[in-house]
Amino acid sequence: MTSEPLSDSSRPIDPGISLTTPNDAAAAQRRMRRRVVLASILGNGLEWFDFVAYGYFASIIAKVFFPSESNLSLMLTYASFAVGFVVRPIGGIVIGAYADRYGRQRALSLLIVMMAFGTLTLGLTPSFATIGIAAPIIVVLGRVVQGISIGGEFASATALLVEYAPPNRRMTFGSFQMSSQALGRVLATAVGLSVLLTFPPSTVQAGAWRIPFLIGALVGPFGFYVRYRLAESPEFQQLLQHKADVARAPVREVLQRHWLPLISAIGLTIIGTSLTYIWNTYLPTYVVEQLHLPLWQGLLGVAVTSALGIGTCVLGGWLADHYGPYRMFFLFTAISALISYPFFAYVLAAPGFARLFLAQFVVLTVFGLLQGPGPGLLAGLFPVEVRSTGMAISYNVGVTVFGGFAPLTVTWLIGMTGSKLVPAFYIIAAAVLSIVVVGSTFRGVQRQAAAAHPAAQLEG
Repeated sequence: MTSEPLSDSSRPIDPGISLTTPNDAAAAQRRMRRRVVLASILGNGLEWFDFVAYGYFASIIAKVFFPSESNLSLMLTYASFAVGFVVRPIGGIVIGAYADRYGRQRALSLLIVMMAFGTLTLGLTPSFATIGIAAPIIVVLGRVVQGISIGGEFASATALLVEYAPPNRRMTFGSFQMSSQALGRVLATAVGLSVLLTFPPSTVQAGAWRIPFLIGALVGPFGFYVRYRLAESPEFQQLLQHKADVARAPVREVLQRHWLPLISAIGLTIIGTSLTYIWNTYLPTYVVEQLHLPLWQGLLGVAVTSALGIGTCVLGGWLADHYGPYRMFFLFTAISALISYPFFAYVLAAPGFARLFLAQFVVLTVFGLLQGPGPGLLAGLFPVEVRSTGMAISYNVGVTVFGGFAPLTVTWLIGMTGSKLVPAFYIIAAAVLSIVVVGSTFRGVQRQAAAAHPAAQLEG
């Protein structure tokens, strides 16, 4: 399904460098690969940095931009955050198609500017008391811009990473995309806690809460500089040499000719996004509301396991390169389903920090190993001419439906059934659905790949 990788000697290198020996060319290529990894990490890391920081300071943001005497202000704050999820699929389709028409480098340069703008609106917009209704309008506009950029970021950055990867290391290079999410969570937690512990509550309320968003926005200019200096991916350059192969309508092309890989890609996304939003996003609320433990106990576990996730994601990608990505996917998805109920039951039997942390440590270590090969697997499902579009549609549909709605669905089911084990059942159902969807489609995808590109095979 994918084009054959170019040899190292034909890959793009840093412009302006005089190369006189093969060693010079190889060194320049290594520098460009490192720059590609850095450029990808910056964008995805900034996305999750903003995501976590927003959650930390949501109650303050509510009072600053959505003043109200009731809980309406907090509801409006979360609603403005949800707007980003609503526009994500739109952003994914638009930016993904742009990347497939005009190149990954141009798309990524645009995306980092949009992302930084969305973060900067929270850092600089005056309060409702100062400029009135314009304040929430600017904030919502910033969320919309950032939602569009986030929708396109994963697919475009993953395409560039995988297309630059050395032969037989595509899963490892793709895993940097997932480890950057963990890095963003760790940095946001560190900066957020530093603000809360350094300043008195009155100072935090008065404006110190803006510090994380101002710091995050500073990544924008540096990220743009790094991304602007990237050479276009070697596979896309090869595609441009045959302009007839460039998809003029990538979205239509994906929906008409690549619907089976699209379904398989959504299946690959279901379990990972369910685990992310249950164990990282919803868990702090579960710790307080259902386990009746202090909030810090859930947050500390998320911070520590996120730090470990930076390494476990890369390890998962390495294992997939050596033993086959589909084997690793089915193995760790099955393990996630098998350990979900026992660990939730273990914590509920005697709620406490030790049991909670042990459950987080084990489950999220398995999650990192599962998550690592994900980007490389998704990229391998689509040919280069529609790769960004195909990944953008499948990833954003999976995240929106099975991740974004997970906290709401689990909260509703707990209220309906009275069972505190609902999160475990949700994860088990997601794992079974992922295995069924991927298991029933990936052989067909392999046959399509073999027919379209006889020399290219999806790894088992």
